[in-house]
This record gives sequence, structure tokens and C-alpha cells, in this order.
Amino acid sequence: MRLLVTGARGLLGAAIVREFEAGGWDVLALDRAALDVTDGEAVSRRIEASRPDLIVNCVGYNDVDGAEKDALSALNVNAIAVRHLSGAARRAGAAFVHYSTDFIFDGEADRPYVEDDRPNPRSVYASSKLLGEWFALDHPQGYALRVESLFGEPGPDGSRTGSLKALLSRLQAGEPVPVFVDRTVSPGYTADIATATRGLIERRAAPGIYHCVNSGATSWATIAAEAARLLGLPLDLKPITLESVALPARRPKYSALSNAKLAAAGIVMPTWQDALRRHVRSRFAS
Repeated sequence: MRLLVTGARGLLGAAIVREFEAGGWDVLALDRAALDVTDGEAVSRRIEASRPDLIVNCVGYNDVDGAEKDALSALNVNAIAVRHLSGAARRAGAAFVHYSTDFIFDGEADRPYVEDDRPNPRSVYASSKLLGEWFALDHPQGYALRVESLFGEPGPDGSRTGSLKALLSRLQAGEPVPVFVDRTVSPGYTADIATATRGLIERRAAPGIYHCVNSGATSWATIAAEAARLLGLPLDLKPITLESVALPARRPKYSALSNAKLAAAGIVMPTWQDALRRHVRSRFAS
């Protein structure tokens, strides 16, 4: 089986490459220099020539605040490029996986969101990601996996390492750790997301939307406290709230996601505490 991965050198893309190669897949790993996903003709040519069985798109415009000033770039990467990839996958007879975000919800809930909850994006970034979901699901074999608060081992380019890296670095340096205390999230370990992605495809799970995050809901303050405990280091927490910082783009206060649908498909995600423990052990193994 052949997999084509876009954005293969980033945080999630690198995890996808590692997971599928370990599973015996023939992996064609493309970074942005190898394929401009916003170029529809280039996408069609590359996929037609490569003849993959599966395409996994890990390219994303992830500058949440920057999107407020550069909406066109966000829409091109997070929506129009997905339309190019989804259409090319459909013509090639390949399944298609795209990753979305918790930000498509408004954060007004008081329990973890499920896949059928009504989206209500509050920012340009969130709107562009929701459009991307719709384009991904235009393909009868299309999957839109919602992820959030990503952390994991960095890819070759190290360009996006997740918020946790800065948190761990500050802990090691004995510096104050500024974290939001009023945002509730379900963190996602990229290694576990990659394993779940392969599981969905190899189990031939029904296409559609899945929440693909580690189990449990927590705040970044609690994540920081758990990381400090695992490292045996003191925590100098600097609490911040969404109201106390002037961010151009609105963030959802409550964006925990239920992964019950994923579990019903036979894929049970580890808890975020277990994922954090494995990540810390991997990063600080030396």
C-alpha cells in the first residue's frame, strides 16, 4: 500500500511518516518545497503520477492571529488546497485524510464536544479550517480528523514543535511558566494521532469526521503541573486568562473533544497523562 503525505517534515507529518513506515507502507513524504498544495495543477500531476492508495494532508496555515490580517493565505492553505487534494484523491481512487481543529467550535459548551455538535467558528483561522473539513468530506472516502493542542517529537524541519516544548524548556530553566488557566482542552500526542489514523484506514472505518485527541479534558495549568511532577522540578506558574491578553483572534474557552466515536470504531486513545509521560520519557531519555 502506498501513502502520499503532504507537510511531511512538520510535527504531525513526521509522526505520520514514522507510523506508516513502521506499518510496512510505502511512504512518499512531501514537504512544501516538493509540492505546493495551493497549486491545483501541480497537485493533480503529482498524485496522478504517484498513484497512492492514501493521501494524508498535514499542511496547515496555523498562525491563528496572523490569519486575521492575512485571510487569503489562511483560506488558500486550509481550504482551497484541501479542495485540490480531495478532488485529486477522488480521481485517483485514493482515500483522503485531512486534519481539522477544535477551534471550529465557539467554546460555550460545558461538556466535551462530539462530532455532531454544530460548529460556530469565531475567527478567520477557524472558518478556514471548517471550510477545509467540508472540502475533505466532498470525497466519499474522505476523513476529517479534529485535533488540538498538539505535542510530540519534532519533524526534520523543527518548524512547529507545539506549545509543550516551550513549557518544558521553561521548567528546565527554572523560569516562570505562563499558561492559560481558563482554557479547557483535550491534548493530542502526535504519535497517538498517527497510530489512530493508520488504525482508521487499516480497519476500513467509515469515512467522516472523528475527534482524534487523547482522552480527558484539562487546562494548560494542569498540564504544566503534571509535566513538572514527571520531571521532578518545581513549578513557577504564571497564570494568564484569555481576557488578560489582547489576542487578535478569539479562542474557545472550552474546547475539549470527546473521542467516543473513535473508540466505537475500535480505536481507544490513551489518556493525556499517559501520552505526556511517554513524550517526556522520549524527550529526556538521555
